[in-house]
Amino acid sequence: MAKRSKKAQKPETKLQDFVVVTFVEDLEQAREYETLLKTNDIPAMISEHDKQSMEGKGIAIMVPEDHLDEAHVVIESQDAYDDFYDFALDQEDDGEFDSDLFEDEF
Repeated sequence: MAKRSKKAQKPETKLQDFVVVTFVEDLEQAREYETLLKTNDIPAMISEHDKQSMEGKGIAIMVPEDHLDEAHVVIESQDAYDDFYDFALDQEDDGEFDSDLFEDEF
């Protein structure tokens, strides 16, 4: 029995098959999104664009077109999660966090 190479078993996704899922302003956030998507089994790559030619949009996060919808859901879920905790921490820092909310009244 002839052995097949790993390349033959795994379909290769070409760069032109990738589409932009979102733009971010800094490389750190781009890497976080790339890691998040890869953790969720979505191939992802970072593509830096010239800010002048892209009207200031910055860094593109790209995924294969057939994973685009799933990538949007993963990113939006993470953003909602981050927003929730940012709001809670902001309220606590401002001294406005209602600690009575978690106390039982008997």
